Amino acid sequence: MKFNKKMLVISLGQGQGPRAEAMLLSAMEAGFWVFFQNCHLSPSWMPSLEQLLENISLDTTHKDFRTWLTSTPSPHFPVAILQNGSKMTVEPPKGIKANMMRAYLSQVPEFHEFLNSENPKVGNFKLLLFSLCLFHGVCLERRKFGPLGFNIPYEFTDGDLRICVSQLHMFLMEYSEIPFKVLVYTAGHINYGGRVTDDWDRRCIMNLLEDYYSLEVVHEHHNFDEDGIYHQLPVTTPLPDYLTYIRTMPLNDTPSIFGLHPNADISYAQSETFNCLATLLALQPRVVSGEAHSKEDVTAQVATNIDETVPDIFDEEVISFKYPVLYEESLNTVLVQEVIRYNKLLSVIHSSISEMLRALKGLVVMSQALEEMSHSIFTNAVPNMWANRAYPSLKPLGAWVKDLQQRIEFLKGWIDNGIPPVFWISGFYFPQAFLTGTMQNFARKSVISIDSIDFNFKVLKQTPTSRPEDGCCIYGLFLEGARWDENIHKLAESRKKELYTALPVVWLIPKENRKLPESGIYQCPVYKTLTRAGTLSTTGHSTNYVVTIEIPSHRPQKHWIKRGVALFCALDF
Repeated sequence: MKFNKKMLVISLGQGQGPRAEAMLLSAMEAGFWVFFQNCHLSPSWMPSLEQLLENISLDTTHKDFRTWLTSTPSPHFPVAILQNGSKMTVEPPKGIKANMMRAYLSQVPEFHEFLNSENPKVGNFKLLLFSLCLFHGVCLERRKFGPLGFNIPYEFTDGDLRICVSQLHMFLMEYSEIPFKVLVYTAGHINYGGRVTDDWDRRCIMNLLEDYYSLEVVHEHHNFDEDGIYHQLPVTTPLPDYLTYIRTMPLNDTPSIFGLHPNADISYAQSETFNCLATLLALQPRVVSGEAHSKEDVTAQVATNIDETVPDIFDEEVISFKYPVLYEESLNTVLVQEVIRYNKLLSVIHSSISEMLRALKGLVVMSQALEEMSHSIFTNAVPNMWANRAYPSLKPLGAWVKDLQQRIEFLKGWIDNGIPPVFWISGFYFPQAFLTGTMQNFARKSVISIDSIDFNFKVLKQTPTSRPEDGCCIYGLFLEGARWDENIHKLAESRKKELYTALPVVWLIPKENRKLPESGIYQCPVYKTLTRAGTLSTTGHSTNYVVTIEIPSHRPQKHWIKRGVALFCALDF
């Protein structure tokens, strides 16, 4: 049939629409195949493509004509084309076993001649090649654990592994000794690290890579996990025996190969379940029959309860008078700013509920925003209208309202009783401002530059009853991936089936020109919500990131980095 001469290919993008349309029309007449690549890069032309394909007439179109399209998942891709066409999805294999098999079947055979040669460096190449392929599989599979694996699920590809394998072969040939420093830099900072946009993820990648690009792995029978399931083979092992060994690997990977605690499997299973239930909830019928209450009645009742439960707005003038702007007390400004932020949120909540209740009664027009708000309240979700004005939170509506009440009570206690001895860090709308205010107090008191100040951290055994002379005490943080051991007063392994634990009160002590301890601590990031990821700010950190707290530990920092240990201001329930 010689369809290689009858196939027209074009990669879509800006300005390619007219060319693609002319190609499609000519192929329809001549009976050619057309192949449109990267449809997601031309969203403006998708409606035209949909119309062209809908208008195809069987009477005037050649019987051999076919259209092939490629695209990544995109909301702009026409649904009608998907429904009328045959669909094929290309996804990377799931599981370390499948990833290793794919690498050894598709990429390793390219070096078949070298692997069978008498070169003295073949042994090291085999060991490091196996280690590198395993690292690639670990990076891909850590994503299934969500934020516990990586803050952002990066799309590592076979191309990343291919270039690393090529560089491994090239550098082994060029250097007399194994250039681990060069290999780690090219793989960790360029090939894989080039996709990483979060500093904490880069720290994780580099620590993982140390386990696979090091002198220890260049030994026969080296174990990569605690159970000894994944290990090196003798240097004399031929390629077919590697494939035989890979086939014996377990289908379901244990968290230990990723450096994670066994509880990570529970987090993964919970995430899968919640996503499934969320999909089912979205598919439930909007209309109820029989004696059940209608959606409007339920929504109105819940909204009325929220309106009665949520407190009224603060009196900003009275608070500003009671806590004026003072040079020696920056926390007064922090309090007033928090009140202003919460007032905007409370105002939106009360006004939108009032407007929605009137719309449900038919007194005003039900706008799209109010319709979305009513549906969110009915499904126990926080309406976007409120979430856009609120602090970051993953809680469902019921828990979110209770949390809002607690936050308001915290501020009221501050307003009525003065600056508290211990601050609920989770209660702040913008906790970074509170921490900056604390450092500013110390800087003005000591007459030094605020840029030269950093915090020391001390986890307290008891809750203080008075405010410390310098710094501040905070509570309300939750640990994931580890727990605080009250007996040894250090970080310890999580108990089984205990995903989150509370951290005791922490004293943040400002200090000038502070030096970071070299050992005995874990630099633990603090996030506002469990997602960890957020919008990348100019500081290089996520907007979800608050501060880094140094927690005492008897284990090396690398252990907790692979565990994905982090602190959170609020949970999702």
